[in-house]
Amino acid sequence: MGIEPNDSYFFKGDIIMNQQLARFDANALNRALVGFDSLFNDFEHRFANQINQSYPPYNILKHSEDSYAIEVAVTGFTKDEITVEVDQNRLVVKGERLPVENADTEYLYRGLASRNFVRSWTLAEHMVVGEGRIKNGVLTIDVTREVPEALKPRILKIKGE
Repeated sequence: MGIEPNDSYFFKGDIIMNQQLARFDANALNRALVGFDSLFNDFEHRFANQINQSYPPYNILKHSEDSYAIEVAVTGFTKDEITVEVDQNRLVVKGERLPVENADTEYLYRGLASRNFVRSWTLAEHMVVGEGRIKNGVLTIDVTREVPEALKPRILKIKGE
């Protein structure tokens, strides 16, 4: 009796974990939190799209409190086949292989992925995307947080009478 480990459940200590995605009903929160509807929609969209997307692999590095880098494995792609686009708070990296016709070459086994891809990340406020560079099959994109001076905390002077 009880629950046996299978494709949809697994055991972690004494807790039974469910691997299936449960749909989150944001409508109840939207009635109570005015103006947060886009936040919940973005969260659901981002989470749902990341579940099955694993190509190409990537790393996110944190160099300091305000300096980051995103590394994307783009082995086999030239810099002309890679597009990096920033649209408001979304960073999108696209790879589109240009067709190469070579009648003299026959692949006996093709293990290197050569499919087109689109990978995107939602950026936090005040994130600025810097330059991108490819070295050893890895695309590195610099991202920094630049908070405007008007939004930084400040200490007010207190005047006496």
